[in-house]
Formats: sequence, C-alpha cells, structure tokens
Amino acid sequence: MIKVAIAGNIACGKSEVEKIVINLGYKVVDTDKINHTILSEDISAIEEIKQVFSFDDILDENGNISREKLGKVVFISDEKKQLLEDILHKRIFEKVNEFFEENKNEKIVFVSIPLLFESKQEKTFDKIIFISADERIRLKRLIKRNNYSEDYAKIRINSQEKEDEKIKKSDCIIYNNSDLNNLKQQVENCISKLIRP
Repeated sequence: MIKVAIAGNIACGKSEVEKIVINLGYKVVDTDKINHTILSEDISAIEEIKQVFSFDDILDENGNISREKLGKVVFISDEKKQLLEDILHKRIFEKVNEFFEENKNEKIVFVSIPLLFESKQEKTFDKIIFISADERIRLKRLIKRNNYSEDYAKIRINSQEKEDEKIKKSDCIIYNNSDLNNLKQQVENCISKLIRP
C-alpha cells in the first residue's frame, strides 16, 4: 500500500483536490475532519483542552470549545500552539493509523494533512502531493471563505512556512491557479505518476 499525503498552505484548494481523488475512487481521510470530531466528541481531549486553556476565552455560549476562538488563541502564541498540538496530534495519528489498517488491501490511499511539514510527519508517508496556489489567489479565497479582513488574511498566510521549501520536499506538485478541469487533469497525472511501478 502506498501512503500518500496531500498537503498545502492555507486556502490552496486541498478540499477540491480531496473531492477529485474521492471521485476517482480512492480512499481519503481528512485530518481536519478528524480534528473537528475530536474537538466535538472526544471527552478526554475536550476536558484536557479546557483545563490547559482555562485562563483563555475558548468556549462558546453553550460551554463548548469554539474552534474559531481556540484558533485565535493559539495563533498568537507558539507556546499555546504547541500545547494544543501535544493534545491533538497523537489522537489524530491514532485515527490515521486506524485508516491505514482498515484499508491495508488498497493499492494506494490518501491523507489530507494541511500541516504535514509543521507536524514533522513526512516519514509517515511514502509520497507527498503538495498543492500550490499563488498568494493573491489564496488571499482572495481566504477573505471570501472565512470572512477575514484582508489584513488578517495576510497575517494567516504569512504565518506559514513558504511554499518553496515544502515543494522541494514533495514528490508531486499541483498548481491550483486555474479552473477545475485543469486541476482534475493535474490530479489524475499526479496519481498516475505515483502508482507507476
């Protein structure tokens, strides 16, 4: 089984690539979705986060963790970001390993993982697909999708390691600056390249 990571910086279009890969008939797990499930359903993780961040405003009006509030807290503090990652990453990769086990008879499987390089998980995978998009396009997408101000969107984009270094570490690069047909063609070509003996 070939384990493939789908990575890319914020607003590059990972979700669209993920949809294309699923429509082509391949198995995909999304670590963002795993993360959302943990934050809403994993009682031990929720209690640990509430305890660690007890002095921060991270809860909504119902006393549940607000991903938006939590994101803003950890975004401005590397120390708090690390604390959150220590709680979440081990649980996320337990689920990823379960996914690998459940699909061990597949020829190739995909894991959509935005922070692949930041979490230093490159060695978990046999191949890496990196989705690249021009910064001005990502900025527009981020403002539209997340309703961010332009200034805040720029801060979010600039907070990540630049694409150049990540591209060097990847096996296949998809440039998402055009339309969906172009994107689909690139994804198909990329998968063909990865499964070629």
